[in-house]
Amino acid sequence: MNLIIDAGNSFVKLAVFDNGSLVYDVSVKLVDFVESAKAIYHKYPQIEWTMVSSVVFLDKKDVEALAVFSKVHVLDHKTKTPFKNQYGTPDTLGVDRIALATAAFYHMPHKNVLVIDAGSCITYDILNHKGEYLGGAISPGLGMRYKALNQQTSKLPLLTPKAPGDLVGNTTESSIHSGVVNGICAELDGVIDQYKLKFEDLTVILTGGDAQFLSKRLKNTIFALSNFLLEGLNNLLDYNKR
Repeated sequence: MNLIIDAGNSFVKLAVFDNGSLVYDVSVKLVDFVESAKAIYHKYPQIEWTMVSSVVFLDKKDVEALAVFSKVHVLDHKTKTPFKNQYGTPDTLGVDRIALATAAFYHMPHKNVLVIDAGSCITYDILNHKGEYLGGAISPGLGMRYKALNQQTSKLPLLTPKAPGDLVGNTTESSIHSGVVNGICAELDGVIDQYKLKFEDLTVILTGGDAQFLSKRLKNTIFALSNFLLEGLNNLLDYNKR
Protein backbone atom coordinates (compact mmCIF):
# COMPACT_ATOMS: atom_id res chain seq x y z
CA MET A 1 0.00 0.00 0.00
CA ASN A 2 1.33 3.45 -0.99
CA LEU A 3 0.70 6.98 0.23
CA ILE A 4 1.06 9.62 -2.49
CA ILE A 5 1.64 13.25 -1.48
CA ASP A 6 1.35 15.91 -4.17
CA ALA A 7 2.20 19.33 -2.73
CA GLY A 8 1.21 22.47 -4.61
CA ASN A 9 1.67 26.13 -3.73
CA SER A 10 -1.23 26.27 -1.26
CA PHE A 11 -2.82 22.83 -1.08
CA VAL A 12 -1.63 19.25 -0.83
CA LYS A 13 -3.35 16.17 -2.23
CA LEU A 14 -2.88 12.94 -0.31
CA ALA A 15 -3.94 9.63 -1.84
CA VAL A 16 -3.74 6.00 -0.77
CA PHE A 17 -3.25 3.30 -3.42
CA ASP A 18 -3.66 -0.42 -2.85
CA ASN A 19 -2.35 -2.65 -5.65
CA GLY A 20 -2.69 0.19 -8.13
CA SER A 21 -6.23 1.20 -7.12
CA LEU A 22 -7.07 4.52 -5.48
CA VAL A 23 -8.82 3.80 -2.18
CA TYR A 24 -8.71 7.20 -0.45
CA ASP A 25 -7.83 10.79 -1.28
CA VAL A 26 -8.11 14.17 0.39
CA SER A 27 -6.95 17.74 -0.23
CA VAL A 28 -5.63 19.83 2.68
CA LYS A 29 -3.81 23.11 3.24
CA LEU A 30 -0.04 22.97 2.92
CA VAL A 31 0.48 23.78 6.60
CA ASP A 32 -1.72 20.84 7.63
CA PHE A 33 -0.37 18.08 5.40
CA VAL A 34 1.98 16.39 7.91
CA GLU A 35 -0.76 15.97 10.52
CA SER A 36 -3.14 14.74 7.82
CA ALA A 37 -0.52 12.24 6.65
CA LYS A 38 -0.08 10.96 10.21
CA ALA A 39 -3.84 10.39 10.45
CA ILE A 40 -3.75 8.45 7.18
CA TYR A 41 -0.87 6.28 8.39
CA HIS A 42 -2.92 5.39 11.47
CA LYS A 43 -6.00 4.68 9.36
CA TYR A 44 -4.02 2.58 6.87
CA PRO A 45 -1.19 0.89 8.83
CA GLN A 46 -0.46 -1.29 5.76
CA ILE A 47 1.22 1.69 4.04
CA GLU A 48 4.85 0.75 3.41
CA TRP A 49 5.96 3.46 0.98
CA THR A 50 5.34 7.18 0.54
CA MET A 51 5.99 9.24 -2.58
CA VAL A 52 6.44 12.98 -2.06
CA SER A 53 6.12 15.29 -5.06
CA SER A 54 6.29 19.03 -4.46
CA VAL A 55 6.51 22.20 -6.52
CA VAL A 56 7.42 24.13 -3.35
CA PHE A 57 10.25 23.74 -0.86
CA LEU A 58 9.37 21.27 1.90
CA ASP A 59 11.02 21.46 5.29
CA LYS A 60 13.39 18.56 5.86
CA LYS A 61 11.69 17.97 9.22
CA ASP A 62 8.38 17.34 7.44
CA VAL A 63 9.92 14.60 5.30
CA GLU A 64 11.62 13.12 8.36
CA ALA A 65 8.25 13.04 10.13
CA LEU A 66 6.85 10.91 7.31
CA ALA A 67 9.84 8.55 7.44
CA VAL A 68 8.81 7.50 10.95
CA PHE A 69 5.81 5.71 9.43
CA SER A 70 7.06 4.41 6.07
CA LYS A 71 9.87 4.43 3.55
CA VAL A 72 9.88 7.75 1.69
CA HIS A 73 10.85 8.58 -1.88
CA VAL A 74 11.08 12.29 -2.74
CA LEU A 75 10.56 12.82 -6.45
CA ASP A 76 13.20 14.86 -8.28
CA HIS A 77 14.99 14.88 -11.64
CA LYS A 78 17.25 12.03 -10.48
CA THR A 79 14.30 9.66 -9.94
CA LYS A 80 14.34 6.69 -12.32
CA THR A 81 11.63 6.83 -14.99
CA PRO A 82 10.19 4.03 -17.16
CA PHE A 83 10.31 6.26 -20.23
CA LYS A 84 13.34 7.61 -22.07
CA ASN A 85 13.74 11.28 -21.20
CA GLN A 86 14.72 13.33 -24.26
CA TYR A 87 14.20 16.71 -22.58
CA GLY A 88 17.05 19.10 -23.27
CA THR A 89 17.37 20.21 -19.63
CA PRO A 90 16.18 17.22 -17.57
CA ASP A 91 17.30 18.81 -14.29
CA THR A 92 14.72 21.60 -14.82
CA LEU A 93 11.82 19.33 -15.78
CA GLY A 94 8.98 19.77 -13.29
CA VAL A 95 8.10 16.83 -11.06
CA ASP A 96 4.45 17.12 -12.11
CA ARG A 97 5.42 16.71 -15.77
CA ILE A 98 7.57 13.67 -14.90
CA ALA A 99 4.57 12.08 -13.16
CA LEU A 100 2.20 12.83 -16.05
CA ALA A 101 4.60 11.32 -18.58
CA THR A 102 4.84 8.23 -16.38
CA ALA A 103 1.05 7.91 -16.25
CA ALA A 104 0.90 8.19 -20.05
CA PHE A 105 3.59 5.50 -20.38
CA TYR A 106 1.63 2.99 -18.30
CA HIS A 107 -1.96 3.85 -19.21
CA MET A 108 -1.47 4.40 -22.95
CA PRO A 109 1.43 2.09 -23.88
CA HIS A 110 2.90 2.19 -27.40
CA LYS A 111 0.83 5.25 -28.33
CA ASN A 112 1.51 8.88 -29.11
CA VAL A 113 0.04 10.68 -26.09
CA LEU A 114 -0.38 14.39 -25.43
CA VAL A 115 -1.06 15.14 -21.76
CA ILE A 116 -2.51 18.57 -20.99
CA ASP A 117 -2.52 19.61 -17.34
CA ALA A 118 -4.85 22.58 -16.80
CA GLY A 119 -3.78 23.94 -13.44
CA SER A 120 -2.04 27.14 -12.32
CA CYS A 121 -0.18 26.84 -15.60
CA ILE A 122 -1.20 24.80 -18.61
CA THR A 123 1.45 22.24 -19.47
CA TYR A 124 1.56 20.21 -22.66
CA ASP A 125 3.65 17.02 -22.55
CA ILE A 126 4.19 14.59 -25.42
CA LEU A 127 5.21 10.95 -25.08
CA ASN A 128 5.66 9.12 -28.37
CA HIS A 129 4.79 5.52 -29.24
CA LYS A 130 8.40 4.48 -28.60
CA GLY A 131 8.16 5.53 -24.96
CA GLU A 132 10.23 8.67 -25.43
CA TYR A 133 9.36 11.87 -23.59
CA LEU A 134 10.03 14.75 -25.99
CA GLY A 135 8.91 17.84 -24.04
CA GLY A 136 6.00 20.15 -24.78
CA ALA A 137 4.93 23.64 -23.77
CA ILE A 138 3.94 25.81 -20.80
CA SER A 139 1.40 28.64 -20.88
CA PRO A 140 -0.63 30.64 -18.33
CA GLY A 141 -3.52 28.82 -16.69
CA LEU A 142 -7.13 29.93 -16.45
CA GLY A 143 -6.85 31.66 -13.07
CA MET A 144 -3.53 33.25 -14.00
CA ARG A 145 -5.11 34.90 -17.05
CA TYR A 146 -7.87 36.46 -14.97
CA LYS A 147 -5.30 37.70 -12.44
CA ALA A 148 -3.06 39.13 -15.16
CA LEU A 149 -5.88 41.27 -16.57
CA ASN A 150 -6.53 42.66 -13.10
CA GLN A 151 -2.93 43.11 -11.97
CA GLN A 152 -1.51 44.45 -15.23
CA THR A 153 -4.23 47.09 -15.74
CA SER A 154 -5.61 49.87 -13.58
CA LYS A 155 -9.36 49.32 -13.96
CA LEU A 156 -10.18 45.75 -14.97
CA PRO A 157 -11.74 43.77 -12.10
CA LEU A 158 -10.55 40.41 -10.79
CA LEU A 159 -13.22 37.86 -11.70
CA THR A 160 -13.88 34.25 -10.83
CA PRO A 161 -13.81 31.96 -13.89
CA LYS A 162 -17.24 31.63 -15.44
CA ALA A 163 -18.56 30.21 -18.69
CA PRO A 164 -19.30 33.10 -21.09
CA GLY A 165 -22.94 33.47 -22.04
CA ASP A 166 -22.10 34.67 -25.53
CA LEU A 167 -19.09 35.09 -27.77
CA VAL A 168 -19.72 38.84 -27.86
CA GLY A 169 -19.40 40.37 -24.40
CA ASN A 170 -21.61 43.44 -23.95
CA THR A 171 -20.24 44.42 -20.52
CA THR A 172 -16.68 44.60 -19.20
CA GLU A 173 -17.20 41.48 -17.08
CA SER A 174 -18.78 39.44 -19.89
CA SER A 175 -16.02 40.63 -22.24
CA ILE A 176 -13.36 39.35 -19.82
CA HIS A 177 -15.10 35.98 -19.46
CA SER A 178 -15.43 35.68 -23.23
CA GLY A 179 -11.83 36.65 -23.85
CA VAL A 180 -10.28 34.41 -21.21
CA VAL A 181 -12.43 31.29 -21.58
CA ASN A 182 -12.85 31.36 -25.36
CA GLY A 183 -9.20 32.32 -25.74
CA ILE A 184 -7.93 29.42 -23.64
CA CYS A 185 -10.21 26.95 -25.43
CA ALA A 186 -9.04 28.24 -28.81
CA GLU A 187 -5.45 27.76 -27.63
CA LEU A 188 -6.12 24.20 -26.47
CA ASP A 189 -7.90 23.18 -29.66
CA GLY A 190 -5.26 24.88 -31.79
CA VAL A 191 -2.35 23.20 -30.02
CA ILE A 192 -4.07 19.80 -30.17
CA ASP A 193 -4.61 20.24 -33.92
CA GLN A 194 -0.92 21.05 -34.41
CA TYR A 195 0.17 17.98 -32.45
CA LYS A 196 -2.22 15.80 -34.47
CA LEU A 197 -0.46 16.90 -37.64
CA LYS A 198 2.90 15.93 -36.17
CA PHE A 199 1.97 12.71 -34.32
CA GLU A 200 -0.17 10.01 -35.92
CA ASP A 201 -3.15 8.53 -34.02
CA LEU A 202 -2.66 10.94 -31.15
CA THR A 203 -4.40 10.29 -27.82
CA VAL A 204 -5.12 13.44 -25.81
CA ILE A 205 -5.47 13.44 -22.01
CA LEU A 206 -6.79 16.50 -20.18
CA THR A 207 -6.25 16.65 -16.43
CA GLY A 208 -5.76 19.21 -13.67
CA GLY A 209 -8.01 21.42 -11.59
CA ASP A 210 -9.67 23.16 -14.55
CA ALA A 211 -10.03 20.05 -16.73
CA GLN A 212 -13.74 19.51 -16.13
CA PHE A 213 -14.54 23.18 -16.71
CA LEU A 214 -12.65 23.25 -20.01
CA SER A 215 -13.26 19.76 -21.43
CA LYS A 216 -16.91 20.32 -22.37
CA ARG A 217 -15.94 23.41 -24.35
CA LEU A 218 -13.33 21.80 -26.60
CA LYS A 219 -13.97 20.72 -30.17
CA ASN A 220 -11.37 17.95 -30.08
CA THR A 221 -12.03 14.52 -28.61
CA ILE A 222 -10.11 14.16 -25.36
CA PHE A 223 -10.07 11.96 -22.25
CA ALA A 224 -10.68 14.01 -19.08
CA LEU A 225 -8.96 12.13 -16.23
CA SER A 226 -8.94 13.92 -12.89
CA ASN A 227 -6.55 11.59 -11.02
CA PHE A 228 -4.01 11.11 -13.81
CA LEU A 229 -1.19 12.87 -11.92
CA LEU A 230 -1.76 10.88 -8.72
CA GLU A 231 -1.81 7.64 -10.72
CA GLY A 232 1.45 8.61 -12.40
CA LEU A 233 3.08 9.27 -9.04
CA ASN A 234 1.94 5.88 -7.79
CA ASN A 235 3.26 4.20 -10.96
CA LEU A 236 6.57 5.99 -10.48
CA LEU A 237 6.85 4.91 -6.86
CA ASP A 238 6.21 1.27 -7.77
CA TYR A 239 8.82 1.51 -10.52
CA ASN A 240 11.43 2.86 -8.10
CA LYS A 241 10.82 0.15 -5.50
CA ARG A 242 12.57 -2.35 -7.76
